Amino acid sequence: MSVDDNPTARGAAMAREKLAQAKADAAKRGQLPRREPRRKGPCRENGDPQLFGRAIADLLADRGWERSAAVGGVFGRWVDIVGPDLAAHTKPESFDDGEVLIAADSTAWATQVRLLARTLVRRLNEELGDGTVKKVKVRGPQNAPRSTGGLRVTGSRGPGDTYG
Repeated sequence: MSVDDNPTARGAAMAREKLAQAKADAAKRGQLPRREPRRKGPCRENGDPQLFGRAIADLLADRGWERSAAVGGVFGRWVDIVGPDLAAHTKPESFDDGEVLIAADSTAWATQVRLLARTLVRRLNEELGDGTVKKVKVRGPQNAPRSTGGLRVTGSRGPGDTYG
């Protein structure tokens, strides 16, 4: 059976021919494929693929992102760390220089978090490592613009739960 009789062999021969033509065209334009390896850097001891988790851990360590990733993980698992009741009314907003800023949706919950600050620091340090969190700062609800009306006293702040 010759190449002309076999459709598979004919297709493979055409593919080789088209590839050779594309390479020749690229060489004429000065766009030759790279000869050197794409990636420079430390090579693994063996050619085996790494486990995904290990590769991510190495990347985080190489770039110095370990602490940021750990803090992001804690913020993502806030419900598991503080419990569903507290998490329903609070949200971690930032971590900067050992200080965690937590926003509460009411002054009552802001007060509760302030009372639990030491316990919260201890719990966060269990997750992130000793000494990572030094202080918990709590922000209550932000004052919203007040509506004006006939039944309001000018300048009154009222008994509403809006103080932070």
